Amino acid sequence: MSLPIVPPIAPMLAKLTEGIPEGADWVYEPKWDGFRCIVFRDGPELELHSRDKRPFNRYFPELIQPLLQALPERCVVDGEIVLPALDDTGLDFDALLQRIHPAESRVRRLSAETPASFVAFDLLALDDRSLLDAPLSERLPLFQQLLNDVAPPIYLCPNTADPAVAAQWFTEFEGAGLDGVIAKRLTDPYTPDKRTLAKIKHRRTADCVIAGYRVHKDGKGVGSLLLGLHDNAGTLHHVGVAASFTAKRRVEFLEELEPLTHDALDGHPWRDWAEFMQAGADEPGQRMPGGGSRWNAGKDLGWVPLRIERVAEVTFGQLQSGRFRHGSTFVRWRPDRVPASCAYDQLEVAAPVPFARLVARPS
Repeated sequence: MSLPIVPPIAPMLAKLTEGIPEGADWVYEPKWDGFRCIVFRDGPELELHSRDKRPFNRYFPELIQPLLQALPERCVVDGEIVLPALDDTGLDFDALLQRIHPAESRVRRLSAETPASFVAFDLLALDDRSLLDAPLSERLPLFQQLLNDVAPPIYLCPNTADPAVAAQWFTEFEGAGLDGVIAKRLTDPYTPDKRTLAKIKHRRTADCVIAGYRVHKDGKGVGSLLLGLHDNAGTLHHVGVAASFTAKRRVEFLEELEPLTHDALDGHPWRDWAEFMQAGADEPGQRMPGGGSRWNAGKDLGWVPLRIERVAEVTFGQLQSGRFRHGSTFVRWRPDRVPASCAYDQLEVAAPVPFARLVARPS
């Protein structure tokens, strides 16, 4: 490619912020829950790259021709690959994860059964000019003019300078799988791999059963705690993990939890999962605590079962398909709670929102 920006590059990132910033220099967008993707087009050539600079073309073949039709002949565009739910309840991140698969036949089948969309939100280069040093106040109107008439499955990201509209998006769009709002300064250039943007995310807490843990990759403590919640029938479901502990805290957790490892499989609700992992197998169709990762092939995700006795308060952003989206953070132990009392009914669940509302531009 002969573009002024050589692929791949790292995208501009965001820093978590409390509250929506206000002022004349700010513009706001919904925070999409998909795969960040930078598109490089040079005539008939088109390359899609992920946030960590991995190629995306083979996983989303259904986007290639629509992007070629929608984008200028030579450009670099930043955006997000999302997957609208088939039942029109917003975005389906679990279905999007299924698209990252090594089998070509499966990729082709899913591209027809669960087609993805691309939401564009920034312009990094046009023709022979790099726009990385140009302020957003210059990039944004040019970008909107060039992509004003795009058609599904390509969308121009809605934006607003009104913090009241951003606050409305923050509240109403949660039910569609979006987990907040992005705020951008009109005076800022595009800064690859730097947290120049502001992100405002939903943060709540829940009391969860601690049903096991994974050992940290350095082998010197607890890397993550496995979280569980009961459904109405009393079944304990794996809802996510709490992680990102300091080295000191990892060792402290290991010492605290060691007594709960004794006879932990006796009556453990996830005993079958643990035995599958010990046997080196994976139960088809199940999202297990020790299940494999499409992004980290070969990574050891085995886990250590604990007796079902401990409860912890953790933060979470949103609930989707019965699981916490994104990582949770440990807040404190809850010795006053019994594991049987930790159920889904303590959580607020936002109403679903059709995808068309998400991509509608404010009038």
